[in-house]
Amino acid sequence: MATLDTHLGSLRLSNPLILASGIHDMTRSSLEKVKTAGAVVTKSIGVHERQGHSNPTVVELECGLLNAMGLPNPGIDAFLEEIQGLKSTRVLIGSIFGKNSQEFSHLAQKMQDHVSALELNMSCPHVQDYGAKVTPLIEEITHAVTSSVEIPVFVKLGMENIIANASAALKGHADGIVAINTLPAMAIDIETHLPILGNKTGGYSGQAIKPIGVRCIYELARQCDVPLIGVGGITTAEDVIQYLMAGASAVQMGTVLYTRGVDVFTVICQGLQEWMDAHGYACIGDLVGRALTK
Repeated sequence: MATLDTHLGSLRLSNPLILASGIHDMTRSSLEKVKTAGAVVTKSIGVHERQGHSNPTVVELECGLLNAMGLPNPGIDAFLEEIQGLKSTRVLIGSIFGKNSQEFSHLAQKMQDHVSALELNMSCPHVQDYGAKVTPLIEEITHAVTSSVEIPVFVKLGMENIIANASAALKGHADGIVAINTLPAMAIDIETHLPILGNKTGGYSGQAIKPIGVRCIYELARQCDVPLIGVGGITTAEDVIQYLMAGASAVQMGTVLYTRGVDVFTVICQGLQEWMDAHGYACIGDLVGRALTK
């Protein structure tokens, strides 16, 4: 029987499925309910409490979700108090965001004693101060964080200029790359003639962006010698396999939980194991980068 454990550098996961940041991960109880993922990523946390954008913040579209939550969070001190005593066997990855290297470094040092790794969110598509404005600072921010903590640091990137941005993250000594974030997008109500989201634009996620995510991982795998985590549009075991074959060592899932709940991790793990057994693969490592060797 195939084994599903995988490695992200020094981290060992029982399976390659990870709960993506922003879904089911704001409270201790919600994190504890995700029992069969290989790892869970916390909500993106900033220095201070943030209310986020005004409603509407989420729109369901034909092949996914459009959201402009605006990075709502209770702030680092309140969040760390919330997750005290967290009972989970999953690997916990702390997601943080900030406006500059000082904020990121401060958050990283606060978070490191409570998590196994950090994810630097530097690609939010609907809050410019924490997305587009920090993109030129990727190397500086990453270096500031990796120099101040002793746990693995992963950088989450959007699809835009992904090779150049990944190169900047690696120059800052990132331990891995997470790709991709949601895509900048918009929906308009044709009756009112107005954008539906309160923020007008948001980030698009779901099945429609999977081919873009797979392509980005494939291109990163050809250029980067660090663990890659694929994100975007995963709903089946076959989707996971595509990302693995493109070069990812693990994947993150978020939007699919809106319709299928936390049990989706169990279902996809079972499907993944059945497919690997049927096709003669003994472990996840045998699948990683398979498309690059043909």
